[in-house]
Amino acid sequence: MSAIGELSSMTRRKGPMTKEEKKANGRDNKAAYIFLLPWLLGLAVITVGPMLMSLYLSFTDYNLLQPPAWVGLDNFARMFGDARLHNSLRVTFTYVLVGVPLQLAVALLIALVLDKGLRGLPFYRSIFYLPSLLGGSVAVAILWKQIFGTTGLVNQVLAMIGIEGPGWISDPNTALGSIILLHVWTFGSPMIIFLAGLRQIPNMYYEAAEVDGATTMQKFWRITIPMLSPIIFFNLVLQIIGSFQSFTQAFIVSGGNGGPSDSTMFFTLYLYQKGFGQFDMGYASAMAWFLLVIIGAFTAINFIASKYWVFYDD
Repeated sequence: MSAIGELSSMTRRKGPMTKEEKKANGRDNKAAYIFLLPWLLGLAVITVGPMLMSLYLSFTDYNLLQPPAWVGLDNFARMFGDARLHNSLRVTFTYVLVGVPLQLAVALLIALVLDKGLRGLPFYRSIFYLPSLLGGSVAVAILWKQIFGTTGLVNQVLAMIGIEGPGWISDPNTALGSIILLHVWTFGSPMIIFLAGLRQIPNMYYEAAEVDGATTMQKFWRITIPMLSPIIFFNLVLQIIGSFQSFTQAFIVSGGNGGPSDSTMFFTLYLYQKGFGQFDMGYASAMAWFLLVIIGAFTAINFIASKYWVFYDD
């Protein structure tokens, strides 16, 4: 009790600190800065430094072999007449606007099923989460390329029922769809977040709805969705940001050229080709900052629109 009383009196004491207290605080601060130093160095050297350098290079003509030459806004002006860049934007927007809603819908559906209290829930949760850990890897992209190839597993299954399947990744009409399907398959991460959110919805709301005679769909749209809207918003923002930065899947499936007929030419893949394929690093840096503006705009729109559909139970 004496220790508690002493602590209480210390927290209530007002006025300037003594020299001993100042020294103690100084030692604590120094220790904190020492532990933070590796992270601060990493932030400055690995993150902030390259970002500032890329911002400078975006206003230059730089080919990695000669010193950068200042060109002002020429790199950004070039984007207006770059037809391949416009196509890459179209492909990327299609990927994001189709893939993200489908992925979140599948993730929510699986989360609703798992929320029913299945036996062995940790096992199923781990199995469904596994694709999110592997979906962005080179190995899975290569496997996906084999599955949807002309003689791949999908066409072999279709052949068993007398259907001759197309070359899914070699046909411009279906190549992007196969990559979107790979994105939807990596639903594990948002599913885990949805499942955690479902567990936080008080059961009394559903009980009251049952007393009023509400159907399952009515409970889903009137209780589950509004109560889960902050989680939906969180997943939506994260998945949009991640989808705009997708690169590995398109690079591996298309062989690095965005084919066939640039149907899988993601913005990031075109940026890579410009920077490391054609050594047009100044233009690639400008593209990177343009992508940052696009992601920032989408994020801002989501935050502005969230006040009309996100419900916070304060």
